[in-house]
This record gives sequence, C-alpha cells and structure tokens, in this order.
Amino acid sequence: MNTPFDFQEPGKGIVYVKPVQVADLPEALKAEAGELELIYAVHDSDGHQLALVADRKLAFMLARQHDYAPVNVH
Repeated sequence: MNTPFDFQEPGKGIVYVKPVQVADLPEALKAEAGELELIYAVHDSDGHQLALVADRKLAFMLARQHDYAPVNVH
C-alpha cells in the first residue's frame, strides 16, 4: 500500500475515490492492509488506479495535495 506514483502527470484534474473490501484484494495487498476490512482506492478519469489508502479522509487529502479534485464513488 506504499507504491510510489507520480501525481504530477498531466491529467484531467478529477479523481474518483471508492471503497474497496480488503477481502477482494490480492493476497499480497491483504497482508499490507493488516486489520483493516475496508480501504479506499483513488482512480483517474480513465479508471486507472492511482493509490490505495487506509481511509477516505486520507484519499481526499492525497488527491488535493496533488492538485486533483476528488469525488466520491458510491
């Protein structure tokens, strides 16, 4: 869950934040999630996953720090 990503790439400016069940992740990522049952994925407008983070607030902060406008996906 600590994979570097270059957030400075030109983009459309919007990213999508969606909840992900840890049980649905590959085994290697499950181990990194520890006791968490739910984490949050940040995706660009093309659907590419940019990051996985421990909570929704952190996902929104991360996006804003890199000049993206985060929106929630239900």
